[in-house]
Amino acid sequence: MGERGFATSEFEARLARAQAMMAAHDLDALFLTTEPEVRYFTGYLTRFWASPTRPWFLIVPARGKPIAVIPGIGAALMAQTWVEDIRTWSAPDLQDDGVSLLAETLREVVPRAGRIGLPDGHETHLRMPLADLERVRSALEGRRIVGDAGIIRALRMVKSPAEIMKIETACAIAARAFARVAEFAREGAALDRVFRQFQMTCLGEGADWVPYLAGGAEQGGYTDVISPAREIPLVSGDVLMLDTGLVWDGYFCDYDRNWSVGVPAPVVATGFAQLVEASDAAFGIARPGATAADLFHAMQEVLARNGETTDAGRLGHGLGMSLTEWPSLIPSDHTVLEVGMVLTLEPGIALGDRILVHEEDIVITESGARYLSPHLGPELAVI
Repeated sequence: MGERGFATSEFEARLARAQAMMAAHDLDALFLTTEPEVRYFTGYLTRFWASPTRPWFLIVPARGKPIAVIPGIGAALMAQTWVEDIRTWSAPDLQDDGVSLLAETLREVVPRAGRIGLPDGHETHLRMPLADLERVRSALEGRRIVGDAGIIRALRMVKSPAEIMKIETACAIAARAFARVAEFAREGAALDRVFRQFQMTCLGEGADWVPYLAGGAEQGGYTDVISPAREIPLVSGDVLMLDTGLVWDGYFCDYDRNWSVGVPAPVVATGFAQLVEASDAAFGIARPGATAADLFHAMQEVLARNGETTDAGRLGHGLGMSLTEWPSLIPSDHTVLEVGMVLTLEPGIALGDRILVHEEDIVITESGARYLSPHLGPELAVI
């Protein structure tokens, strides 16, 4: 296992990069409301975000350290981070759920006519009531809330070595769990039981929790990869797929593995080999200067050669504190790859009315790409 948490220098570096970008875009503060945004600047790791009752706010000023404006129930944990300025209210408050305290803090750190950046692009959302946001706007006395110019996305997209270590640790835990699937997945085993046993295995191998597990098992492939597991037995000719997003120290892995129940049909074996060839093609060109679209086209060229692609919409994505992050491997995403980006390669292929999907996790280095998940060969595993 790797080392948990981060040195204070990690957060100092993130803050310095953010404030330099804020200066370039004439922003006087960043106003953040979601779990990964708050955790990125503070290290505040808790599963309490699963409750939608309370809003949580973080202000990153143009100068100085972040300021937490949070419900009182979180003060003790926030005090264990490097954040020193922690302002609290008793939540939930049906009349003023942190609105006055938040507006007061923004007025304090942002000059009149100043600009406050709020993430507003793709893959962002606001974790507070819209009515409360409007109340904050009306209390800012000339200060304006505007978009963050993509600053948060740009920061989170490129991982530090310490972040990459955590993702690689999560990948290693998943690899150990995948290696044990044959212990409980066999002909006659119920699919829902396999799902539960796999999650228990992930936890036993060191995962902190397993917030995401998808997959399927049907004859010659599967019809989709997002349905809940059903109480149906595995039978000879099924292809079982498990796709896990387990978490270690706040960072996800996200990759899948496939098994044939019994000897696979030739079309299934060929289709799986084609998937591996597709991901290998993208891996081969994944280097600084290439684009997300380049990786898509490298995979698509292989997939379209002897088969039909799925309608999943993309062939991979970014990975980190969230299961899926920017960028998307689609034809229209021309994000340029940089050292430190962590991506999934996720080609899919249609075999009649069934599909097969294969996924790996990689990191971009100065010399190209490196696998974080154990690289598979073209042979489909048999159980």
